[in-house]
Amino acid sequence: MSYEFPVDAAALYGERRPQFVNQGLPAADLDEAMSRVGDVWSDQPGGWTREFSDLAARYADAGEHYLSALAFGVARFPTLADEAKRQAMTLQIEQYAKAAPTFPVAFERRVLDIPYLGGTTPVPVHILSASAERSARPVVILSGGLDTWKVDMHAMAVAFVQTADVAVMAFDHPGTGETAAPLDGHALDVIDGLIAAARELGDGRVAHAGFSFGANLSGSSGLRGVVDAAIDLGGPMVASFTPANFEHLMFGMRDIAGNAFGFDAIPTLEQLMAAVKPFDRTDLLSQDANCPMLVVNGADDVHVVREDTLVFEGRRDTEVHLIPDTGHCAASKLPEVVALMAEWLRARLV
Repeated sequence: MSYEFPVDAAALYGERRPQFVNQGLPAADLDEAMSRVGDVWSDQPGGWTREFSDLAARYADAGEHYLSALAFGVARFPTLADEAKRQAMTLQIEQYAKAAPTFPVAFERRVLDIPYLGGTTPVPVHILSASAERSARPVVILSGGLDTWKVDMHAMAVAFVQTADVAVMAFDHPGTGETAAPLDGHALDVIDGLIAAARELGDGRVAHAGFSFGANLSGSSGLRGVVDAAIDLGGPMVASFTPANFEHLMFGMRDIAGNAFGFDAIPTLEQLMAAVKPFDRTDLLSQDANCPMLVVNGADDVHVVREDTLVFEGRRDTEVHLIPDTGHCAASKLPEVVALMAEWLRARLV
């Protein structure tokens, strides 16, 4: 289920441009395509999906398949609310697979059948590693957020492989991308299934790294102590899940969340508060079972309040960084934050 919602295209682009650039897309190409965009949902000339899909097609025609995959990721952004955006995601996956032979690391795509509600649910994953032999390495399971998915996380995954000497299993968390399971109170069942699969893939040690809402899930893994290390990059945990914060969310984030939670029309505030209730981690934060954790966010995040980062200060085995002069997930300083995370993983998983 999904729905379209009012959002200013220029404002949305302005907020996410640093993220798109830091993923690897040339700023000049992005800006040139965006100069023609007037509507997020139209697939006609001047529509977000059409203009960024055309950019992606130009990259594909030039044999630049990785750039094409990234551009299709912009085209399908921020939600799969119509057929054109769903098609853009399909083309993103296709172009990413075509680009794989050029990656500086080994790549494999699998569809895992994860135990779920008495049966199984399929979860496509991308596995990156220094070589096809992974049995001697720890595995990091990695997901993005409500609108940033596994292909978009490629540069981070490669940095982890190359710096931390780990394998990475990238996935779309429940409610997003290619993962069929919804984002609800059973989401951690999917995460636990992925952790179990990752333990079989490598040397038995598993870390969980998450970006944005994915960091709510990685933070939960860390607080529960079900992994050997956990990274929370910009995760909402408690204080962000209030009516006041949701009422003031900017750049369409309230409805991006509504789509991920499975609504088929703009939900009421009360409906959203019920949907986020399973992700309030107050109970986990009151416990003392956590594994080593790294918690990072930008000090100027307009989506996730500072308290959801600072609440981790003073916990044992926990390192906290609130990065100045940057916003959600420190997107404008992502290269230095990725380096910080990779070095931290290496130190914890030697």
